[in-house]
Amino acid sequence: MLRLLTLAAILLLSPSLLAAGQTRYISDNVFLYLLGGPGTQYRILGSVEAGQPVTFTGETQAEYSKIVDHKGREGWVQTDMLSVEQSFRERLPQVEAKLKQTQQQLNSLRDSSDGAMQELASLKSQLNKTQRSLEQASQERDQATDKLANIARNERFNMWSQGVMIAGIGMIIGIFLVYLPRPQRRKKDRWM
Repeated sequence: MLRLLTLAAILLLSPSLLAAGQTRYISDNVFLYLLGGPGTQYRILGSVEAGQPVTFTGETQAEYSKIVDHKGREGWVQTDMLSVEQSFRERLPQVEAKLKQTQQQLNSLRDSSDGAMQELASLKSQLNKTQRSLEQASQERDQATDKLANIARNERFNMWSQGVMIAGIGMIIGIFLVYLPRPQRRKKDRWM
């Protein structure tokens, strides 16, 4: 109500705001009678529902302004019942259309979000499988590395043991050869 009174005061104090031919709206909270002249003593021509767009002709007298309503009727209404702002009746379809569009966008985003969540879950599953495969491959690699190290150690051990055996056999043969009786040399002057 305070807003309506402030608006009415602004409109009354500055008549330049009410320019001829501009669209105005009947305030949402009233039901007005369209009068034949600028006062209640004139005949009622009809009524204008709250929120209906009207055209202000630019003519004012005392507390009344001349308008043309949405049906094309020309008449007078109280000036403080005119508003520059669009009525809720006019704004509601626009707001509903925007709401519907926003809901459609939200549903679209929700659907794409659901699809993205499913794709993310699938990627997480694949990542887990890949990590398990990587862990298994790492374990197999570690086991193969250990086996290779064992094989290399065994080969070195075998080489050392074979080398020791060969050296031992060589020593035994050497000792044996030293203690073997030597064949006597034949004298050259002898015939066989």
